[in-house]
Amino acid sequence: MRAALKKARSIDVHAHVVLAQTLGAAGAYGPEIGSGADGRPWFRIGDYRLHGVAYRRSPFMDAGLRIEAMNRAGIDFQVLSPNPLTYFHFIETAPAVAFCRRHNDALRELVARYPQRLAGLAALPMQDIGAACEELTRAVGELGLLGAGIGTDIGRHLDSPEMDRFYQTLVRLDVPLFLHPAPAGIDGPRGDSNLNQYELDILTGFAAQETIAVATLIFGGVLQRHPQLDICISHAGGAVAVLLGRLNRAARLRPWAADYLRHDGAFEDYLSRLWFDAHVHDQRILDFVIRILGSEQLLLGTNFSGWDQHKPGVERKLAAQLADNARRLLRA
Repeated sequence: MRAALKKARSIDVHAHVVLAQTLGAAGAYGPEIGSGADGRPWFRIGDYRLHGVAYRRSPFMDAGLRIEAMNRAGIDFQVLSPNPLTYFHFIETAPAVAFCRRHNDALRELVARYPQRLAGLAALPMQDIGAACEELTRAVGELGLLGAGIGTDIGRHLDSPEMDRFYQTLVRLDVPLFLHPAPAGIDGPRGDSNLNQYELDILTGFAAQETIAVATLIFGGVLQRHPQLDICISHAGGAVAVLLGRLNRAARLRPWAADYLRHDGAFEDYLSRLWFDAHVHDQRILDFVIRILGSEQLLLGTNFSGWDQHKPGVERKLAAQLADNARRLLRA
């Protein structure tokens, strides 16, 4: 696997997977797949149903179809992360642990069949930090997964004191963390009712969650307390590039800002330590992100096989740099 990573010309770090072995692994919460009388597929998690997305016989669940689609898209290697619909961060601990263990075992089996093309990030039961640390240690040490993929909303603040144990475990194992939002209300709070129309929970809610995650990690001192911690945030960090001036000013002037953020450039120094994927759909936006955030911590991300998948579509020199960046993040 690591030998393949070293040779890959394109490495996609934003690719979710749905594993048949995990169906029913969270007990009454599912996941469950079926179809209606009209033949339209549905995917159930607890009381939530996603209608119209065919996971079966798609690259999400069929590895052969995934490899074929990767070949057509010009993607040499993918790092698979949990489906955000199945983070299960808000259910009881026992079914969450059962699901994550089953998921990670199945993911290990999958990537072992395609070590030249695939690697994996572990699912973790974040409602119990002790259990999350134990499963992360098992997934990395016993299963050979390359890190973890969790939600931006995990039922506690990302800078809460109890999270330090989790971050210390990531550093001890020398693996990265991938943060990606989930639609509000699947197994947690519904959130702002305005997001319940036009899929705004995905179109704008994701960007809000990602931006909040970046601000929390920096304002809350997570990166200051854990200087070796590597975190990658999806979709170029949401709106952080647009809000950078406002965040910089707050770091210098607001009374709650820590002393280590009060000098010019401090917020951006910490921001430069975070990693982001380039899944932004528009070359103008990618150019802006690179101008504001730079390209040293930027990675290729496609949301492969999702409704908003886009082609790698970056010029050759940048593509080579993104692959090298991924190798640094993944310790390849």
